[in-house]
Amino acid sequence: MGQLIDTSIFIGIERRGMTPRDVALVGAAEETAALPAITASEPLIGVHRADSEDRRVRREVFVEGVLEAFQIMPFDLRVARVHARLWAGLLWAGLLSRGQMIGESDLLIAATALAHSCAVLTENVRDFGRVPELVVRQPRWPA
Repeated sequence: MGQLIDTSIFIGIERRGMTPRDVALVGAAEETAALPAITASEPLIGVHRADSEDRRVRREVFVEGVLEAFQIMPFDLRVARVHARLWAGLLWAGLLSRGQMIGESDLLIAATALAHSCAVLTENVRDFGRVPELVVRQPRWPA
């Protein structure tokens, strides 16, 4: 089983002054790691939203390092089928009516993970934990 990396992991890595390749230190080092396409998009948004040129440049260098270090898993028909099944299943489970629906980006990440038999490495265990059959892992941050 491989692992897909959620954006929350790269935020944690960047804030700790680590490099994108340090994901092996916080996840299951023996497993391959990849990014769902939406995880590639989210940090790119952060580059465009930077409040200064210096921060934009630093973020861009970090994000490009992330994008170079990992395979990107596309949103394809296989993932679309899993996404539709998950969305409908969670809706029918009453999560939406209880205000507990999972965010769209997270649902896309979960669908990509399930379609490729991967776990998700994330800080957001609460939301991802609502997805049936999804293996969810928390990072092991160095002290």
